[in-house]
Amino acid sequence: MSTGSRSVGSFDWVLIVLYLALISIGWLSIYSASYNPEVENFFSLDNLHFKQLIWIGLGFVIITFILFLDSKFFERFSSLIYVVAIVSLLLLFPLGKNINGATSWFAFGSFTLQPSEFAKVATALALAKYLSDIQTNIKTLRDQLRAFLIIAIPALVIIPQPDPGSALVYAAFFFPLYREGIAAVYLIFGASVITLFVLTLLFGPLYIALGVAIIALLLFLKNRKKRPSKLMYIGIITACTLFSFSVNYIFENVFQQRHRDRFNIVLGKEVDTQSIGYNTRQSEIAIGNGGWTGQGFLQGTQTTGKFVPEQDTDYIFSAVGEEWGFLGSALVVVLFVLLILRIIQLSEKQKNDFSRIYGYSVAGIIFIHFTVNVGMVTGLLPTIGIPLPFFSYGGSGFWGFTILLFTFIKLDGNRVNEW
Repeated sequence: MSTGSRSVGSFDWVLIVLYLALISIGWLSIYSASYNPEVENFFSLDNLHFKQLIWIGLGFVIITFILFLDSKFFERFSSLIYVVAIVSLLLLFPLGKNINGATSWFAFGSFTLQPSEFAKVATALALAKYLSDIQTNIKTLRDQLRAFLIIAIPALVIIPQPDPGSALVYAAFFFPLYREGIAAVYLIFGASVITLFVLTLLFGPLYIALGVAIIALLLFLKNRKKRPSKLMYIGIITACTLFSFSVNYIFENVFQQRHRDRFNIVLGKEVDTQSIGYNTRQSEIAIGNGGWTGQGFLQGTQTTGKFVPEQDTDYIFSAVGEEWGFLGSALVVVLFVLLILRIIQLSEKQKNDFSRIYGYSVAGIIFIHFTVNVGMVTGLLPTIGIPLPFFSYGGSGFWGFTILLFTFIKLDGNRVNEW
């Protein structure tokens, strides 16, 4: 029991209501996507929606446990939790089960557990612990490198599983780093690398190198009265050019074929509606069928006809779009936006650095998952296998997000975390 525990009323009920709303809509969507009229027994384990109810029920047990823990537990044992998470990820290589080409699960009979879903929580706790301990705006290079290392270790272990989607989520930790004072140049650098990478795939390295040189020359001429450093501009042009000419090598030798295909489809370099692009195409059709108000619950032809593969997991948002239309989809978007904004608002109210940093990590993780998943389902981003929080079927994902959110709710309920 928490020595400083408060009444139930001290927990933020706005976050709790948003959570309940999201998991309710998510479960209805799973019910639609997995509904099988041939299985008459609602309580059959052959029904994914019943199994998801079990995960939700066990999730409430986890919530109760978290809320009754001493809030100081998370800060005191954050390093140990982080180490256990890294060890669990490493153990996947000799002991993990391969599902859909990725060795990302431990199998216990018919039950599977994906440790990467819990590693995000562990990394958020470890980063919050480190940044709150150093009590600085991480201006020194040493502090920055250590913070980057905390984030990079789990991501680098996850990538060769291979699970690049889960590894991508670790970009979310730039949210708390930026809030705590890391230079904006890192964000600008990251955005520039991604932009150059995509543009090079579209137009080729020669055109990109020429474009960078022209832009740099124009900026140099504009600022010539300030006597800008010629070497700096030459260095930027050289670095961008070298990176552009390395893009094709990275694309062909680092990315797997299925990842290359998905990028090419999104960039319009390939048209494939039968194999690698089939999921996205069927998802777009389902969302288009929804119109403004949707086809109605259990009335979506794409959903009931099982035309959208993985619709109960990564493509669950397409079921929302088809059955509830633009208005229903907009409601889900608004609920996620409100959830993220509320977490940020409460994070800023924290008097304890650990709680604030952890809160920004939670907001960042949910934001990345939500943005990438919806972008993927609507065809705006490549398919990279990121679940929609509180919606996608699966116990590991649901429990991971539940632990992530309710740990923050517990910390916020305490608000002043004194030793």
